[in-house]
Amino acid sequence: MPQNEDVDAVLPLDRMTVEEKLKAVETLWDDLCRNEKQIPITDWQKELLDERQRQIDAGEAKFSDWESAKKRIRDRTS
Repeated sequence: MPQNEDVDAVLPLDRMTVEEKLKAVETLWDDLCRNEKQIPITDWQKELLDERQRQIDAGEAKFSDWESAKKRIRDRTS
């Protein structure tokens, strides 16, 4: 059975508007955030997050404002 059939039984995706689908995603995301301790993290993800935190703590991290980040992404993908 395809994995998304379970969701289709609860959420009629083929009959939902884009707005309804986005609201469903938002609701799911909010629920995941409330229960973040239950979300499994792989070893490589933990190592990456630890390294990023180390860079922040050491003052080595570089940050971008959202507008600059969006421009870089658009430039790379267009």
